[in-house]
Amino acid sequence: PFKPTSEVSRVNRGELSLEATCDDMHTVLELAEQTKVESSGYFDVWHNGTFNPSGIVKGWAIDEAASLLYRNGFRDFYVGAGGDAQVYGKNAHGEAWTLGICNPFDLKEVVKRVRLDERGIATSGTYMRGKHIYNPLKADDPLEEVVSLTVIGIDVLEADRLATAAFAMGRAGIYFLESLPDVEAYMIVREGQATMTTHFQDYVCA
Repeated sequence: PFKPTSEVSRVNRGELSLEATCDDMHTVLELAEQTKVESSGYFDVWHNGTFNPSGIVKGWAIDEAASLLYRNGFRDFYVGAGGDAQVYGKNAHGEAWTLGICNPFDLKEVVKRVRLDERGIATSGTYMRGKHIYNPLKADDPLEEVVSLTVIGIDVLEADRLATAAFAMGRAGIYFLESLPDVEAYMIVREGQATMTTHFQDYVCA
């Protein structure tokens, strides 16, 4: 959305129709619509008439990169970007990959470490990029209750899109994630309290 020559910018300037965008954009749009339906409208790539798929494309891009490596024979690797990651196989020590969840109140501290194997992880929050997520169902919602929401999913694309949707729900987001199969989550609210879904602890390093 910040690159003048991108398809997103051209759509927003009225120079390009959504139907005329590339196949990858069509895929992202389909995923965005699926997420909107699954979250009862809490995820929407349209805001005040502007098209911005940022809430889904990072996870999609990481997943595409990981899939490319996997198709080319790699089995032990991780791909990470902006705090989100997709992992496969084992690390150099033959162990499951270990990833840390940052303390949103002290960025030098890790509050939880999780072990993952062929899973994706994504975190939505305001502590790194400031306020960049909105509630499509309530425009004046400041979304100040939750400061960090980490999701573990079957892949990083699932984790990223669901983390964004759940963050827009505020404190209720953790219950939405609890209701989904193959999804676990860890939420930190502004008072510093943490809540996790039922089986998130299964991934936490002892």
